[in-house]
Amino acid sequence: MDEIEIFWTKTAVRQRDSIFDYWNSRNKSKSYSNKLNLQIRSRITTIKENPEIGKMTDFLDSRVIFLGHYAIIYQLNLPKIIIIGFWDTRQDPEKLLELLTT
Repeated sequence: MDEIEIFWTKTAVRQRDSIFDYWNSRNKSKSYSNKLNLQIRSRITTIKENPEIGKMTDFLDSRVIFLGHYAIIYQLNLPKIIIIGFWDTRQDPEKLLELLTT
């Protein structure tokens, strides 16, 4: 199979960056955000190696894989994987639905 490419939607990038900004401000350091980013990259590698590893959702033929309190929501469109959301699961899920449908 050809190399699988990963694409992040603008929404997913905004969500991820917002979480980084929160932790940078709260901790007065980028240390936690850097560690979280490394964990995200590792989880994305896992998705690339096993695209169907994520649990199917009822939303837009998407899958979800968890990373602690965070969820990476993605769609398979092989040879592309599209990251459509990066979500802190401690937040209101209605807010996530609103973000993904706008």
